[in-house]
Amino acid sequence: MSKVDVLLGLQWGDEGKGKIVDVLARDYDIVARFQGGPNAGHTLVFDDKKYVLHSIPSGIFQDETINLIGNGVVLDPLVLQEEVAMLKLAQVDVSNKLLISKKTHLILPTHKLLDAAHEKRKGKAAIGSTLRGIGPTYTDKMARSGIRVGDILLPDFEDKLQKLIKKHIELLDWMGFPHDIEASMEHWYGAIELLRSLQIVDSEYYLREQLDAGKRILAEGAQGTLLDIEFGSYPYVTSSTTIASGACTGLGIAPSDIGSVFGVFKAYCTRVGGGLFPTELDGDIGEAIQRQGNEFGATTGRERRCGWLDIVALKYACMLSGVTELYMMKGDVLSGFEEVKVCEQYIRDGQKQDTVPFDMNEFTEPVYKAFPGWKDDITKIEKWKDIPEQMRDYIAYIEDKISLPISAVSVGPDRNQTINKS
Repeated sequence: MSKVDVLLGLQWGDEGKGKIVDVLARDYDIVARFQGGPNAGHTLVFDDKKYVLHSIPSGIFQDETINLIGNGVVLDPLVLQEEVAMLKLAQVDVSNKLLISKKTHLILPTHKLLDAAHEKRKGKAAIGSTLRGIGPTYTDKMARSGIRVGDILLPDFEDKLQKLIKKHIELLDWMGFPHDIEASMEHWYGAIELLRSLQIVDSEYYLREQLDAGKRILAEGAQGTLLDIEFGSYPYVTSSTTIASGACTGLGIAPSDIGSVFGVFKAYCTRVGGGLFPTELDGDIGEAIQRQGNEFGATTGRERRCGWLDIVALKYACMLSGVTELYMMKGDVLSGFEEVKVCEQYIRDGQKQDTVPFDMNEFTEPVYKAFPGWKDDITKIEKWKDIPEQMRDYIAYIEDKISLPISAVSVGPDRNQTINKS
């Protein structure tokens, strides 16, 4: 029987998962997104063009691959409408290759208002939400009052919708947050009509049938392990399960269905929003990494905080998901530095430790190991043997520390700028 391979991020998101899904998708029959919402932005570059996907899985550009938005995702119909229009311009017809689970929860315009209202009330304690309505939508899901994609096909859809909107408006009034949703709801209803025209399926049964038929499935995660609602840097986290177990609840597959787990990480670290970042670089080096890596959010355009690679956190992320192999992204960004560093331990309360603390937002001082940098421009390298010796030493150190192989290294944004070890 076939297995579901899982691909996920091992840091604070923005690791380059979309590119690797795009590269791998040609070997899979189905790519299925299992969690998160349009706060995720997966950037794909090929044929000198850049595409950003927020909800549609990153396998959509592969001609023979079916793409599924799973039940664990929260979906904004307006964002989906924009993506479908963008794909149409790129001559990608989604009608026969995009499926959406009936159990996927819908983001309403009022969810976005609630998101903004909650952030405003938190003041300096705000978590740095993307204000896309993700948290409030998951809140309604857990409160058993949400609207699901399958509801739009039922005769009582409008009654359910108005009941939820009324609840949201009462909350906004209580918080004293201004709201005028008529125009946004008009656009939202238009996007619902597009959604009705797409293939809406009982995704858990569909995936079981495909597995039984021997089809190869790749589960695509969003955000990153350190933003996981259970094991991330709480409360500066996302609202869903970003680790491999999230593929089970987010797609309706059994734990025994999971095969390989591909972990994606940058050669350094980045973070958007609030929360402690142990290896953050505030000076010239951090700015240089940000500039060379074009570290600005695909969803919000916000600057990403940059720092050295954190081995303690990376090992923790691999442990949580049972990662079987690694993909290292943006190796080219570190070209030109005299030296590169890796955090291999923390100091807390005067003691060295190599585990992630309960409260990730308590100050921990990083203990660094330095490596000679590589000066070469590696963006045109095509063979593993041509990687600079200093970079290969850096890769070998990571593999030794994590006890996992790095299967490929990205040396540029294009799908072709990916060097496989084998």
